[in-house]
Amino acid sequence: MTDETCQWPDGQRGWRGWREAAERALYGPGGFYLRPEGPAGHFRTSVHASPLFAGAVARLLTEVARDLDTDEIALVDVGAGRGELLTGVLAAAPAGLSVRPYGVERAARPDGLDPRIAWTDRVPEGVRGLLFANEWLDNVPVDVAQADASGAVRYVEVRADGTERLGGVVAGPDAEWLERWWPLREPGERAEIGRPRDEAWARAVGALEAGLAVAVDYAHVREARPPFGTLTGFRAGREVPAVPDGSCDLTSHVALDSIASAGGPGAELTTQREALRGLGVSGGRPPLSLASSDPAAYVRALASAGEAAELTARGGLGDFLWLTQRVPGPRVGRA
Repeated sequence: MTDETCQWPDGQRGWRGWREAAERALYGPGGFYLRPEGPAGHFRTSVHASPLFAGAVARLLTEVARDLDTDEIALVDVGAGRGELLTGVLAAAPAGLSVRPYGVERAARPDGLDPRIAWTDRVPEGVRGLLFANEWLDNVPVDVAQADASGAVRYVEVRADGTERLGGVVAGPDAEWLERWWPLREPGERAEIGRPRDEAWARAVGALEAGLAVAVDYAHVREARPPFGTLTGFRAGREVPAVPDGSCDLTSHVALDSIASAGGPGAELTTQREALRGLGVSGGRPPLSLASSDPAAYVRALASAGEAAELTARGGLGDFLWLTQRVPGPRVGRA
């Protein structure tokens, strides 16, 4: 086994479409996302970068509770990893706000997780509150398509070692999705067919009785699709070739405008930079006068400013897109 490739989790080596291959590699027996170390063992998300992110989500949760006129609110973390975001939000939630947290994840419940957190492999139905999906949709497996030398759009098939070939012509709903959201015109152009992600998001939003659904991800929109797709792998903190053998993460950027359309009316797109600044996360340096009046407070504020700058940086985490989807429902009110 080399550093880049190993074997299928089940030992098989046949050709498969990328959607099936990634599903097995990420979530099948021995799959990447079922490993004990979890995603944090291989890459760093905004959740892991700073507790400021959980604090911002806690403020957003408080806003949703206010909009629903209730002091009992659900927080559904889709793609919960090992519960890091939920743990941080519970610590940051204001007194008087009763939070019912749900971690939605295919991996088993982590040892030592706060007993208040319900752990499930599917989005709970009929809850009122905030559904938050941070870097979830990019790991919903999708097929890859490529235009061949004649311009015909074909599925890309892959083996366990990452070797690819062109398969059958894309037809039906997948072809319709490509034509609407990511048309391929020139030989060699590639796309990730985002229809399964649209369906996954529509189901997640549909599970909310009322509140706000938020998806945060690497993303692009129709006017700026990458001509050769974005499929790649990550392992132990570095980018590696996308090999569907269970040894690495398999991820591709999300067509978030398509996701927004699938979720229904009322969707809005913004950058993480803008969203976090609206929630009080700023990368501004503390005043120098604080350094002389309270040196310890200045050091803490300076560290916080550095973390905020990372979360909102151009060319980095700040360029993530946030999709917010409001789900109106009956106002219950406080007892």
